[in-house]
Amino acid sequence: MTSMFERYGGFATVSKVVMAFYDKVLDSEIAGPYFGDVDMRALIDHQTKFVAQVMGGPVEYTNEALRDIHARHAIDQKAFDEVCALLKETLEGFGVDPADISEIVTAVRSRTAYIVSG
Repeated sequence: MTSMFERYGGFATVSKVVMAFYDKVLDSEIAGPYFGDVDMRALIDHQTKFVAQVMGGPVEYTNEALRDIHARHAIDQKAFDEVCALLKETLEGFGVDPADISEIVTAVRSRTAYIVSG
């Protein structure tokens, strides 16, 4: 069975989605301030791999790695919710099927405890 990651074109598509997503995130008054001192090139690389993972791609981040990566940023629930909403909006803009969007966002939200700490 073909994974969602493969159906949408693999890393070529996921990287475009993530680039568009971060354009929205950086413009957000709620989420944008969390990214002021972040190496965006490295972040986009990591986020592309994470989105690939939740779409069934060949990458795996452990929950412990997610916690370690996000802990120093003290991300609050409001910012996390904003990021999830912007991800959903971005996926819609790329024509991703609503059921697949729901699956992706649910997978991201299932990791709230490892990302939100503020």
